[in-house]
Amino acid sequence: MDIASSIATSRLVAQSHAIDVIANNIANADTPGYQAERVQFADWLSTQTGAATPPGGRVLAYTQDRATWRETEHGPLRHTANPLDLAITGQGYFTVQTKSGPRLTRDGKFGLLPDGTIADAAGNALLDTAGKPIRVATTDRGLTIASDGSLSSSTRKIGQIGVVRPQNPMLMQAQGGTLLQANTPTVAVASPGIIQGAIEGSNVQPIAELTRMIATSREFQFVTQFVQAESTRQKTAIDKLLPAPGSVP
Repeated sequence: MDIASSIATSRLVAQSHAIDVIANNIANADTPGYQAERVQFADWLSTQTGAATPPGGRVLAYTQDRATWRETEHGPLRHTANPLDLAITGQGYFTVQTKSGPRLTRDGKFGLLPDGTIADAAGNALLDTAGKPIRVATTDRGLTIASDGSLSSSTRKIGQIGVVRPQNPMLMQAQGGTLLQANTPTVAVASPGIIQGAIEGSNVQPIAELTRMIATSREFQFVTQFVQAESTRQKTAIDKLLPAPGSVP
């Protein structure tokens, strides 16, 4: 592969990843607590040296997608009649216990398991500030949740919902749906601003995502056509230089 095709191919790989990310955003436009993802591109400079290069070498600019990060703007609030629907209006994430370990999420649509454990739709237990599952007794009535996550019934204090933020949000990895793996230590959020009886919607803006998809797809198509044209040009040049088998030069 020649230099031009190699540089163009690096752009194709990066744009292909961007298309996948945008498509995932669009698919999750109605997913509670979903945060839109963005791809950060960067030019990777490579210096060529040799007899055929100018003094000091030739600098080539390749494209690479260096990171995928998340939009942290809050999604719209939708009020419900469910006392276990929770929305974080400040910073941070709920923590749920999955089979693979604790995971973070902004999706606050919770319910009760048969044993009284508060859990998400997949059955992952909601954790308290000590990292333990929160359980409600069958005798507990009139559940109230304060803005700091304190959970009480009409007769007792049950516990406090843990809301945390990772020390380096850029290193979080999506684990399917709205679950995120922190990958760095987390710290407690003192004032998460929890609202009971509400759900935070996705912060995806569908029209903006569709516009990005069109622009990115067009660029992908343009670069693809360039690579194909360059391949055809090289083949034509080789055919002119090398005679066909059995022909007389």
